[in-house]
Amino acid sequence: MSVFVARQAIFNRKQNVVAYELLFRNSAENFFPDIEEGQATARLIMENQLNLGTRHITSGKTALINIGPDSLKHNLCDFLPCKDVVIELLETIEPTDDNYQLCRELFHKNYKLALDDFVYNEQWERFLKFIKLVKFDIAQTPLSDIAEIIEKLKQHKKIKILAEKIETQADYHQAHKMGFDYFQGYFFAKPTMHEQQDIDYNYALVVAIYAQVMKPSPDIKQISALFEADAALAYKLMRLINSGVFPIQSKISSIKQALVYLGHEHLKKFVSLIVTAHTAGKKPAELMQVCVVRARFCELIAKQVSKSLAGEAFLTGLFSLLDAILDQPMSLLVEKLPFPDDIKAALLNEKNTLYYILNVVQAYETGSWWTLEKAVILLNVKSDVLPGLYNQAVDWADNYKNNS
Repeated sequence: MSVFVARQAIFNRKQNVVAYELLFRNSAENFFPDIEEGQATARLIMENQLNLGTRHITSGKTALINIGPDSLKHNLCDFLPCKDVVIELLETIEPTDDNYQLCRELFHKNYKLALDDFVYNEQWERFLKFIKLVKFDIAQTPLSDIAEIIEKLKQHKKIKILAEKIETQADYHQAHKMGFDYFQGYFFAKPTMHEQQDIDYNYALVVAIYAQVMKPSPDIKQISALFEADAALAYKLMRLINSGVFPIQSKISSIKQALVYLGHEHLKKFVSLIVTAHTAGKKPAELMQVCVVRARFCELIAKQVSKSLAGEAFLTGLFSLLDAILDQPMSLLVEKLPFPDDIKAALLNEKNTLYYILNVVQAYETGSWWTLEKAVILLNVKSDVLPGLYNQAVDWADNYKNNS
């Protein structure tokens, strides 16, 4: 499916682009849709950070991402790598004790915080020690009215100030003269739209996973099986592991290993993020069903060849159509996933055992019997066991499809 995001450039005093603000969009129309703030932020994270990453959209520059009261409360910032983003606290966030503690926690996690559309209130004073950037909407608070506040903020050496809604040369010159560090607005550039492909989910599985992870003692095997039944969810899980939020200690070779590495609390937050982002159920596309059948078929064949390869074979089959689903080169996609080299090699058509297993599956699917006979010889597997294994794979996948 197509997903959309707009970016608007932020310029420094030399008029060089130093960052982009990312703005959620749900269509090719370049305006903010009628959607709750929390859902917009969750979808922006799911469709961008956990797709090809924010740096893919910002050309490697810092991304400013809006966070409102709900997103702050539900810890959505935890899914954003602190080195890549500035958390832009929306003006709808109030300077309460609870929000102070949340901002303090983000600061100590090394997130850079900004105050959006800032209107001075002495209750914000205690927050300023956590703040790196203060943004003024000069359409709402004209430059002539905020000179005293600007001078007060300049006393905080670590705080930079940004003037947004700069629409004329006169606005820019006045803001520049007042000592603003950064500038944003139509005078420089309007938000530009970016479209990319993302994977659709089997929402029934999302609900099933949510029910499992919220149990006091969740069954990791059951949760793993649910993730394994949907390539979209498995892809997002692997992207989260490899998104820069978590330090990776070792290569991930199975869905279960990824879930254990993530841990129960982060897994609950991750599933809550999915639920927040997508509030309507959708049936999985046929292509997704093929991925699930392939994954199970590869796993069953691997058990005939070498049981130790079963988990890696499942992942190889599950992600073997990812390039077709996302309309992206497989070489780009495998870089975004924390796979062992053997899985990456197989997905890039480099010959190894996993490649030959996938080759058997692809030949069986297409009825390429001559290719199939060559492949099974290389694996030392008898071709007469394949129909039974394939039927097992289809039945396994249908158990989840029928619940969609």
